[in-house]
Amino acid sequence: MTQPIHIFSRESSSLSEEAYVAIRTMIIRLELKPGSLISESELMAKLRFGRTPIREALRALANERLVEVYPRRGMFVSSVDVKDLAAISEVRAVLEIKAAELAALRSTAADHVITSELINEIKAIKGLPDMAKLIGLDQRIHHHIYECTHNEFLASSLDNYYGHALRIWFLALDQVAGLAEAVIEHRTLLEAISRNDPAAAAKAMREHIEGFETSIRKSL
Repeated sequence: MTQPIHIFSRESSSLSEEAYVAIRTMIIRLELKPGSLISESELMAKLRFGRTPIREALRALANERLVEVYPRRGMFVSSVDVKDLAAISEVRAVLEIKAAELAALRSTAADHVITSELINEIKAIKGLPDMAKLIGLDQRIHHHIYECTHNEFLASSLDNYYGHALRIWFLALDQVAGLAEAVIEHRTLLEAISRNDPAAAAKAMREHIEGFETSIRKSL
């Protein structure tokens, strides 16, 4: 049985935040189908939150364009359009490369400990690893890099765009080849960050983003 995948974002400091994280995860993992009508009562029953936290969470997700609101019709899960991949990749190519540079420059001693742990996890990947674990590891790597920038505005923006890219990844999951290789290549990136080499970190991140878009495009 695979472990649940947790979509990282802001820390859950309230019921609304917890509801936000839970619903966002369901949307990104396509457990809430793209284009489907959102039922507040069903979410309340499933997640065991009151109406107010659910509504506040959905409002936040609408701001991230993961939920669409139509007057007199209701709220719907945003559709997944592969045509958006190029636009998302353009933004990520700029912001993620900058994040990699900043992470290499600003990582603290505590950050370096986590970076080393992630590198060791990558080294331990063998055979045909579980896809859910691989995606979970990929999420933790990206989230860690965002945190290492020590820029909350940049980290928040990147979490948003990563979430949209991940929805497309889940859409193509059964067709994407080389998933393990895509995660393993993060080792080069993390090693550059660990030795405080912004140029090498930027280069590794650029190659990763470009490779991700090419892989998904071929699959779909």
